[in-house]
Amino acid sequence: MMKSFSPLPEGLWPVMLTPLQENNSLDLSGLQELTNMYLNAGVNGLFTNCLSSEMYQLTEEERLTITRTVVKQSNGRVPVVATGTFSSNTQKNTEFIRKIYDTGASAVILITGILAGIEEPEDVLKKRIEEIMQQTSDIPLGLYECPVPYKRLVSPQLMKWLADSGRFVYHKDTSCNTGAMEKKMQAVQGSIFGLYNADTPTALDSLEMGARGISPISANFYPELFTYLLQKFRTSGRTPELNQLYDMLVVMDRLVHTFYPYSAKLFLQKRGLKITATSRISTEAMTQADKLRFDALFNMFQSLASTHEIELVVSRKSVGELLNE
Repeated sequence: MMKSFSPLPEGLWPVMLTPLQENNSLDLSGLQELTNMYLNAGVNGLFTNCLSSEMYQLTEEERLTITRTVVKQSNGRVPVVATGTFSSNTQKNTEFIRKIYDTGASAVILITGILAGIEEPEDVLKKRIEEIMQQTSDIPLGLYECPVPYKRLVSPQLMKWLADSGRFVYHKDTSCNTGAMEKKMQAVQGSIFGLYNADTPTALDSLEMGARGISPISANFYPELFTYLLQKFRTSGRTPELNQLYDMLVVMDRLVHTFYPYSAKLFLQKRGLKITATSRISTEAMTQADKLRFDALFNMFQSLASTHEIELVVSRKSVGELLNE
């Protein structure tokens, strides 16, 4: 008899960063502090070992280590999901999926662009997912339309098939298209398969249409603003005040995608977290204009938090000062 699974919580699910030491090794104490920051900000779940975690730059053991660390630090306060597919080979994937699940993760996430090549039809993707399902028996699964190695969006028909299986609980949608998301949500309606939107500009629209939550990279910079947004949306809907905050988050979102994830680590360092900005993903050096833009982003963040009376812990250093140390 197939095990019965429950839906994951609604709300904010940050795609977690991986703090690194100056020598590029894992900074597990920094990861513990980062996990606490997310939890104290009121998030509803955590997605570690994802693209923002620099998962493709980690070894298999490092992927397990960061997942295990986040699960232990969360200590059951929120569920944790993590990526388990890094090959098109079903056996390799199922072996690693079991290892990830054994860390205590609530669900293991499958990357659509890994399971099938860009030229392969969706039937191939479906077949490989089915093989994984058969070999992982009672492990709850999720789907991630990860932009790397390429963004492979799934159809509403595949979403319905996954929902009907009773095995899928999490879908990180990166279509950035309200029409596409609406069709997917209609396909999974009434199931435990929840859609979590990665895109800030379409966040409120998707929530109005029935998305279970949001999972934007901006939540790595200022998760408190998103938890406040979600709380007010649930209680009062899209008021003029909420729309003003939302408009600011949409504008700010354009900048957070630059120099990422280095920029997010730098921003958190500026907020007072004891982590470095070291990243294994190379990026261009920030110009003076870039530093000023991120200082402005930080000031906007502080202003919004003050306006809405959200308590924050920040440092007094500017981005420019941090870069010049």
